[in-house]
Amino acid sequence: MLHTGVGTGAVRGPGDSRAVPEPCDLVTVPARQGLEAVDILRLREGVGPVLHDGACDTLGFLVPPGTADGWDLPGSACTQTFGPLRGAGQGDPPVAGTGWLVPPDGTYVRATEPNRLRAALGEARRIIEALDRCR
Repeated sequence: MLHTGVGTGAVRGPGDSRAVPEPCDLVTVPARQGLEAVDILRLREGVGPVLHDGACDTLGFLVPPGTADGWDLPGSACTQTFGPLRGAGQGDPPVAGTGWLVPPDGTYVRATEPNRLRAALGEARRIIEALDRCR
């Protein structure tokens, strides 16, 4: 299992050097859909910290703990995590082989709210399908 240290209570706003690591879950999606969802969330409610894998194939959205228990969105996965992610609060990516797309110190929400993420991922999927039909 992954171990997290950023999540529901650990995120710093710009200029705030405090961070208290707390557990969170991680929703992973294909990068193309995830990038669309990040844009949608940034324009609306805000997005929490987001990771990308080294190959930029996958994005991971940090969501509140317990989200994995009921996550069932096709094309995505939600991993339950336990404890602090290494490097939390120091700017280091918390999972080996990843980097921050949206770092914790650049967010105003502690974790992406699961229902908003689900809606943004659905909208992103529809946008991608429409774009692909136009080609």
